[in-house]
This record gives sequence, structure tokens and C-alpha cells, in this order.
Amino acid sequence: MLVAVAQENEMVCQHFGHCECFALYDTDNHNLSQVNNPGHEPGFLPGFLGQMGVKLIIAGGMGGRAQDLFAGQGIEVIVGVNGSVKNALDRYLKGELKSSGSVCSEHQHAGDCHS
Repeated sequence: MLVAVAQENEMVCQHFGHCECFALYDTDNHNLSQVNNPGHEPGFLPGFLGQMGVKLIIAGGMGGRAQDLFAGQGIEVIVGVNGSVKNALDRYLKGELKSSGSVCSEHQHAGDCHS
């Protein structure tokens, strides 16, 4: 399974759409790679990541529309995550990472979607 973590400077980005890149972790072969964020346009990233085969997204915060678009493609979303990408992936693999269900409602904030 392919997992994408919204990443900013080795940390889980607190606003999914504005991250610098996505850390992609393949749970089958334990390969970790990165892909640059191609840009934040409403509705684009769910299709972009879905076409890559991503089945799970991990982020600090994400808007409700994006969460709905991912769900419509059968892609699970875990939000409310902070800390390093490595720690988030370790917690996920141990079954310890749970979504807070938080929904970002503001697009003009400065990385404070983790509540």
C-alpha cells in the first residue's frame, strides 16, 4: 500500500495542500521516496495522488472538501498529526496513529490547522 505524508522540512505539514512535498512510503517494499507538491488548486491533489496509487494520506490538517474527495476515491485520510514524518509513519505502522477528524475551514492561515 502506498502512503503519502504531507511534508514540510522533514515534519508533517499542518496544512495538507500547502506542503512542499509528499513523502511516499510503500508498505510492501518499505521504500520511502518524495514527490514535490505540484501546486494547491482545489480538487487537484486527490486525483494526482490517487493516480499514483496512494491509499492513505497523513497530514496535520485538511479541508472538508479535500477529505470528501479522497473518500470518494477510496483513499483514507488521517488528520491531526504532528511531529516528524518518520515518527508519523512509525506510529502508523504500529497501529498507533488515529485521525482526529479535524477539518480546516480557513485557507488564509499560517499552518495552524492542527486543532
